[in-house]
Amino acid sequence: MSPILDTALMLARLSSLPIEVHEAGSVVLATGATTGKLLVLKEGAVEVVREDVRIAEVNEPGAVFGELALLLGRAHTADVRALQPSTFYVADGRTFLQANPTAALYVAMVLAGRLDLVNSYLIEARSQLKPAERGGVLDRMIDNIADALRFGLPM
Repeated sequence: MSPILDTALMLARLSSLPIEVHEAGSVVLATGATTGKLLVLKEGAVEVVREDVRIAEVNEPGAVFGELALLLGRAHTADVRALQPSTFYVADGRTFLQANPTAALYVAMVLAGRLDLVNSYLIEARSQLKPAERGGVLDRMIDNIADALRFGLPM
């Protein structure tokens, strides 16, 4: 089954938005900042870093940044840094999502994809635990993450 909304179609719909260009090494979004921006990668590559831990390296057009801070009404919780020259479509997130249900659906699809991937990782992590590790620190951590995903609890 294919997704409800195609990335190429979404990128085409974003073509009227302003563009931001970031050189390699520049900070696209900074931890603690409250920008209200929703950024969609047009081209390039970035890394997402939180507390000095690289969470992801992203180079796929259509990747979305700033959505968690926007949807949760918080400051950005990670740095997004350009690894190479990178171009983004940029929108005032709240206004854009409220006025554009297609964009809101796209962001929901991106988040659902991430959630599905995390669920797969949790299953794999649990399956790798040895019987002696059941009930241990890692097992409880997996339970806490699963509960947070299931109930929306803060982690």
